[in-house]
Amino acid sequence: MKKFNGKVAVVTGGGGILCSVMAKALADAGAKVAILDLKEEAAKKVADDINANGGSAIGISANVLDIESLKAAEKIVSDTFGPCDILVNGAGGNNPKGTTSKEFLFPEDLKSELAGLTTFFDLDPQGVGFVFNLNFLGTLLPTQVFARKMAERQAGNIINISSMNAFCPLTKIPAYSGAKAAISNFTQWLAVHFSKVNIRVNAIAPGFFLTEQNRTLLTNPDGSLTARGNTILAHTPMGKFGKPEDLIGALLFLTDDEQAGFINGIVLPVDGAFAAFSGV
Repeated sequence: MKKFNGKVAVVTGGGGILCSVMAKALADAGAKVAILDLKEEAAKKVADDINANGGSAIGISANVLDIESLKAAEKIVSDTFGPCDILVNGAGGNNPKGTTSKEFLFPEDLKSELAGLTTFFDLDPQGVGFVFNLNFLGTLLPTQVFARKMAERQAGNIINISSMNAFCPLTKIPAYSGAKAAISNFTQWLAVHFSKVNIRVNAIAPGFFLTEQNRTLLTNPDGSLTARGNTILAHTPMGKFGKPEDLIGALLFLTDDEQAGFINGIVLPVDGAFAAFSGV
């Protein structure tokens, strides 16, 4: 069903595995889609795939941490398709410099000189700051740029990408967990702030999906699961990783003003019941 005929969608981080699937789903639903990614080649590849399948898309190089880059991208989108109706803030990620090497701190770790050991006390402030900026500012700045015309027209939809980490932080990744918790909070704040100009703001919180960012963390070179991968599946009642296509229903539902017109400020888990499972 072409629910979004005439709509313009912008997807940041659209060259990645999850966001490219969301971009294609919006195009299949009739939207004209602008794929923004730091890697222009990745953005254009997704756009080419959409166009080859009868959709309408453009790929644009944009840095979600650079307001001038985003303004330049917005002009291209407006000149090509018109103003943005649907914004998916998909850009984000983690950084090893904001990650500890062990799940728990033990007394002996405080005096250890073991190569590769990164305790909480060794975390690089710049690495932590990068993770927060990429996820939080990387959502705030595109919203500032692409939501202004939504506010002027008093119509629009924004989808942020939160995470299971926002509900309960995973071990070893304090910066990413904190940043995604900020995204959930920001989603609620924006929903209230934009309520009088008829912009709905919701978030999707994916569970565990295999992507290029986490593949080496969750699987071994032979395809078997790492210890962390096994732990995740043991705490996912459905017993499997999500497929990128599993996000499509949540995305199309939340952005449909007919079906979800009174849904505003929620964070919807798509996680195989991970967030609902206590572990016992």
